[in-house]
Amino acid sequence: MKILKTLVVPLLFIILLSSCRTPQELEFREFNNLSLDKLGFSSSALKVTLVYFNPNNFGMELSRTELDIYVDNTFLGHSSQLLQVPIPRKDIFSIPLRIDLDMKNLLKNGLITMMNKEVAVRAIGNVKVGKAGVYKNIKVDYTSRQQFSLF
Repeated sequence: MKILKTLVVPLLFIILLSSCRTPQELEFREFNNLSLDKLGFSSSALKVTLVYFNPNNFGMELSRTELDIYVDNTFLGHSSQLLQVPIPRKDIFSIPLRIDLDMKNLLKNGLITMMNKEVAVRAIGNVKVGKAGVYKNIKVDYTSRQQFSLF
């Protein structure tokens, strides 16, 4: 019996350690369905759908976003949303995002930026993801070069 304990306990410990590894980062694939939701001189809003791939062997759920969006280092706006987005394991999923635009800064600094064919898009903030009712805030600082043209 003692020999069985000395073999089983370390084996269980090794199995538990190998199953508890750090989750891999979600992979950004593309953005689509970019549309103007609201237009005004003081406030405007954009809607966009972000497409990601979850490389992990487990699913999760996204429940909140708090992001500042920059285009070529110019503040574009802020996105703050409560939402329930299921993230399937080893699959592609979409996040609908609404960005409240900073019109004063956009009109002052962003028009020249928007004329470029390729821009650097940066998202900084926090997202809340979890599983089975246990959620964790994760810091986001993501930069990507994107093809963009108004014309």
